[in-house]
Amino acid sequence: MHLGPLTRLSDDEQMFVNEVEKFAASTIKPKVMEMDESEKMDKSVIDGLFEMGLMGIEAATEYGGAGGSFFMSILAIEALAKVDPSVSVLCDVQNTLVNNIFYRYANAEQRKKYLPRLVSKEVGSYCLTEPNSGSDAFAMKARAHDEGSHWRLEGKKIFITNAKEANIFVVFANTNPEIGYKGITAFVCERGMPGFSVGKKEVKLGIRASSTCEVILDNVKVPKENVVGEVGKGYKIAIETLNEGRIGIAAQMLGLAQGALSGAMTYARQRVQFGKELRDFQGVQFELADLATQVEAAKLMVYNAARLKDAGLPFVKEAAMAKLYVGDVAEEVASRALEIYGGYGFIKEFPAEKFYRDAKIGKLYEGTSNMQKATIFKLIDGQMK
Repeated sequence: MHLGPLTRLSDDEQMFVNEVEKFAASTIKPKVMEMDESEKMDKSVIDGLFEMGLMGIEAATEYGGAGGSFFMSILAIEALAKVDPSVSVLCDVQNTLVNNIFYRYANAEQRKKYLPRLVSKEVGSYCLTEPNSGSDAFAMKARAHDEGSHWRLEGKKIFITNAKEANIFVVFANTNPEIGYKGITAFVCERGMPGFSVGKKEVKLGIRASSTCEVILDNVKVPKENVVGEVGKGYKIAIETLNEGRIGIAAQMLGLAQGALSGAMTYARQRVQFGKELRDFQGVQFELADLATQVEAAKLMVYNAARLKDAGLPFVKEAAMAKLYVGDVAEEVASRALEIYGGYGFIKEFPAEKFYRDAKIGKLYEGTSNMQKATIFKLIDGQMK
């Protein structure tokens, strides 16, 4: 278990962050605005993530992964988001959701078949949300019919991250709606299966290079061996995975806030008004000091939740608190940092407006802020009884 200040990194952790930041600066940063405008992830960026080992950080070395910790995944997600939150969430979903499901819940054959592909060359996607089941994710209509020799899946998923780039999909469907969430089961589907298709790509306010698509299940024939875990255990798999995923989203928003703050700090050194740099005005100093304090508090919450998870200690409350608080901080910092630029903050020549647009999603996906509040209250209420 980590000892000492929560935000102090070990030498190995700091070296890892340095390498990720170098990659982000050299490979991602030059393409950020082009990817945002085209609403498309550059293939060289995806290839670079695989080459850097950032798509299999926790996966065991026997599968080609880095054999790292959950905390290292969080550090990578944070570092990438300082430059582009769109790239960060691609890495986040791969590590904290898709890969996580395989090395925690899949059997030996499934891990051997899919993890080497996921860590080396193929993007994964997590398919839970449906048109009529958002926060109430388990009111799902997607059905899985037992056909004896195989399962037949039918339904539609929406708002599916990484769907455009993915080849491997973890799909949740209900085998028996009459028993509610107890029928929900996780299945592995692959691009190219008859009846499986990726539908329209959503046009979004922010994280535009990150694909968000429909996934259509038109009587998809899925082998029996593609059930992850046990039939009826999909609810448990989804809930437990999303608990960890919330820390990943909090890390993404933390990196975003740091990127926005760093940009404002740089601009305050460059911009001269009334014969002085902006940073020489006390009002600007106080504003930046306030934002830096919020970012530091956010970092403490994210790192605390991640270290608790790695230590095998309860972390669900802390994960929900981190996502709730850091989502607020990211939006606040991005907005106020933009104002440091004045009118320049409103144009695309500077990164402020993109960080501002990207920040909003942090309060919406992988559990809205209100859902985090409901989780937090339930847990603190139970502690006080």
